[in-house]
Amino acid sequence: MLSEALHILSVDVEDYFQVEAFARNVSREEWDRWPSRVVANTHRALDLCDEYGVKATYFTLGWVADKFPGLVREIQARGHELACHSFWHRPVYSLTPEEFRQDLRQGRDAVEQASGVKVFGYRAPSWSITAKSLWALEILAEEGFTYDSSIYPVYHDLYGIPGVSRFPYQVEMGNGAKLAEFPPTTMKILGATLPAAGGGYLRILPLGLNQWAIRSLARSGSPVVVVYFHPWELDPEQPRIAAFAKSRFRHYTNLNRMESRLRRILEANRYRPFRDFFDTPGMQANLDKNRLAAVLSTAPLMNYQFRAE
Repeated sequence: MLSEALHILSVDVEDYFQVEAFARNVSREEWDRWPSRVVANTHRALDLCDEYGVKATYFTLGWVADKFPGLVREIQARGHELACHSFWHRPVYSLTPEEFRQDLRQGRDAVEQASGVKVFGYRAPSWSITAKSLWALEILAEEGFTYDSSIYPVYHDLYGIPGVSRFPYQVEMGNGAKLAEFPPTTMKILGATLPAAGGGYLRILPLGLNQWAIRSLARSGSPVVVVYFHPWELDPEQPRIAAFAKSRFRHYTNLNRMESRLRRILEANRYRPFRDFFDTPGMQANLDKNRLAAVLSTAPLMNYQFRAE
């Protein structure tokens, strides 16, 4: 039986060598030298969606859209939503506000030019909108984006803002602009908020725990449950890159199990793109009930109105 929560499937379209875990090993100047597998892997993702009657949001890297515009057009032709995943896949907190704005525009324009449709959603590379880069939310609103899915409410060595809402919420900036924020799926265990149901967490954690996390979040009152993955996670035969052991563990563990796990996840609920949240009557009213917690005193550049859940 389907839950009343809106289950959203999102795909971060990037190649295997473009992940931040390998940034020290593969420079952006070298991307053209590596054998690209993103087209074939995204076709696998599209075919999987077709098989289960799923429409998803494809957060597409601008570099990919610029190099493979036909792939972007195919995503659009198959009825999926296109969104922006930056152009160069650089962590937001490593950029200045002006560098971020430039990369944002370049990435969005590449997707829009390839597809001919306007982009309204954004996801930062490596969930890199953190307490150090919350100024990015105001820039997103200024640039015409209506929603973001970049803030992970967990502790992590590379990303996350612990303590913020696990449910979707509306961020209100000091200038009056508003932006809907959609966190990925998390689970509550012994009072701690832990990640689940996406990317490496879907591959590495037990499948039953991921399934429980999805059910639990839906039953806890969240109007949205967000599941995500990358096309390269469907490709166990991808070339191996020499890197630190932790990076290799996060990237390569259980690649051979990802497709079967995704199938189990997709068969349990009807998954939709983010745009359906805004197209469903009355759904946006839920944003007013789930607001960002006031725990971000360490972010000196922010002037947003944060309110408790």
